[in-house]
Amino acid sequence: MSGLNPQQRAAVMHVDSPLLVLAGAGSGKTRVITEKIAWLIEKGHFRAAQIAAITFTNKAAREMRKRVGKRIKRKAAEGLTVSTFHSLGWAILKDDPEAAGLKRGISILDQHTASDLVRELLPGSVKSDQVYIAQAAIGRLKDAGTEPARALSSAESEGEAQLASIFSAYQQRLAELNAVDFDDLISLPAKMLDEPELRTRWRARMRYFLVDEYQDTSAAQYRLLRRLSGESGTFTAVGDDDQSIYGWRGARPENLDQLGVDYPRLKVIKLEQNYRSVGTILKAANAVIAVNPHTHEKRLWSEHGPGDRISVREYGDEVEEADGIARSLMDSHGSSSMRWGQAAVLYRSNFQAREIEKALREYGIPYRVSGGPSWFDAREIRDGLSYLKLMFNPEDNPAFMRVANTPKRGIGSSSMARLMDFARAAGQSLFEAATDSQFQRELPERAARGLRGFTNMLIEFNDRAQRGDPHEAGALYREMLAHIDYGEWLDEQADKPEQARRRRKSLDDLVGWVERLAKNTASPDELIARITLAAGPDDERDADADEVRLMTLHAAKGLEFPRVWLAGLEDGLLPHLRSIEEGRVEEERRLMYVGLTRAERRLSLSMCKTRRQFGETSKREPSRFLAELPMELLDWPGRDGAKPPTADEAKGNLAALKAMLEG
Repeated sequence: MSGLNPQQRAAVMHVDSPLLVLAGAGSGKTRVITEKIAWLIEKGHFRAAQIAAITFTNKAAREMRKRVGKRIKRKAAEGLTVSTFHSLGWAILKDDPEAAGLKRGISILDQHTASDLVRELLPGSVKSDQVYIAQAAIGRLKDAGTEPARALSSAESEGEAQLASIFSAYQQRLAELNAVDFDDLISLPAKMLDEPELRTRWRARMRYFLVDEYQDTSAAQYRLLRRLSGESGTFTAVGDDDQSIYGWRGARPENLDQLGVDYPRLKVIKLEQNYRSVGTILKAANAVIAVNPHTHEKRLWSEHGPGDRISVREYGDEVEEADGIARSLMDSHGSSSMRWGQAAVLYRSNFQAREIEKALREYGIPYRVSGGPSWFDAREIRDGLSYLKLMFNPEDNPAFMRVANTPKRGIGSSSMARLMDFARAAGQSLFEAATDSQFQRELPERAARGLRGFTNMLIEFNDRAQRGDPHEAGALYREMLAHIDYGEWLDEQADKPEQARRRRKSLDDLVGWVERLAKNTASPDELIARITLAAGPDDERDADADEVRLMTLHAAKGLEFPRVWLAGLEDGLLPHLRSIEEGRVEEERRLMYVGLTRAERRLSLSMCKTRRQFGETSKREPSRFLAELPMELLDWPGRDGAKPPTADEAKGNLAALKAMLEG
């Protein structure tokens, strides 16, 4: 444990009672978790197979596995669980699906399929935002542990009654499909563990828990961990109430306070030494977050020295702001040898990236936008994953529904509706119903022929998958897609050759990813689980590319950069107007704190006097958070005593920069 500071060492060595580690930004929390895993194993407190480290993202889980692998020998780490909450829930659910009222061979609905299901149940013609609102409301009911019957009986308005009815129908459809959604992966295991025998079995299997980002746990995640860790609380929870920024996703920072209520013997250790940022940045972050109420006060500090003052610049509009950021990036790249990959431009809302992208392109600055549409959203990826699932399990109903007529096989919507009705009445999967000779005789010949060809193909490839080496499943999968001419079908569907090439490339990436994963998984079940629960292979794409990163503040959490530009410091944008209206400014302040603490060495803030949004230009006021920053920490022309540059000086600076670029 060499190199740990006293507080980190105390957190690693505490095992006598439940432990809450309040880890400020950049305070080395991942190292504490890694060292504690090693210490628990080396000192004989627990075997690796009895320890579970729980994170929120697959990327964080991969990073932790890598660090543990460097810290302890492979044999000593055998059986160690390092997973996300959803992966842990899936392990519990698939181990005993009957306890949740399900059968073996459960399917996990992705967000798109779940949205399509909700859309079908909403009355009339509905917009995407209505589907999102209904889906989010269903998620909140599940997070609270509310059953459909209880939601119906407790409805106090017509709207609540309608939602409860949709919730009930949605759950019924999931049961018919023998499927779960992502919310179920937490809420169902939490409910299952109410059963004493099942709870005892899992507590014997997993005896110590280390939970990262505890401030982001939801009500259901808290219940799940409480049932697993027992009344004695065999856990170390690591979190930071100042970085809780996912309230809209169900995160409850009050779960940190609830630990002290539920576990009176809870030990609290604060990690306040920051290893990331210079002193000026930390003083600014401390000043902003101090305005929020706290149960546990903490102040970050650093040994990196004070550093430069924080740059604050005002611009006329978003075009000027984007140009100013681009010029500042060019200056930093040229004068300080900053690599492009060491810089990030952060903003509150995705629409802000448009003008910034234009400016970076004009100046020839390489960049990448993070947090945009998911790789998994593409049609070819969703189709491809459905075929992969069917190769291993033809009775995966959602996957069957998606690709039974993709590519076209003459199985129209009316034939699919009849198939679903027949399967529901017979209590069968869609695959079983589709192979029923009586049902096939009821279909038009073209549809029956297409259905026979589809099911026969699934039978053939499933048989080969079951008999073959699971490590070679990727090659079989590639053969399956070639067999159905899926690539050629993608070409036919494309509007332009470039779109066809892009889709082909995306499909090749998927197949290559499956081949790589198959080499390192022991079974088809493990392969499907890893893929279904993954955030996507693009998490790791070009991680070391020399490009400026553009991303929202939410997407930036957990990252760090030597230079950070934070754009749009205006009331109505940061804090967001909706948050102001709904009285949620505290979470917006935490978002500001997260943005400030992403910077290691230098930080620049900017705002506009006017901004065009939703087709209208409006006057803007500086963010209230700027007034919370100590003025002595800021380089703010016109506000800190320094004179702002004249128009001629500004033009001269721009001319000099352009001359440098042309030279």
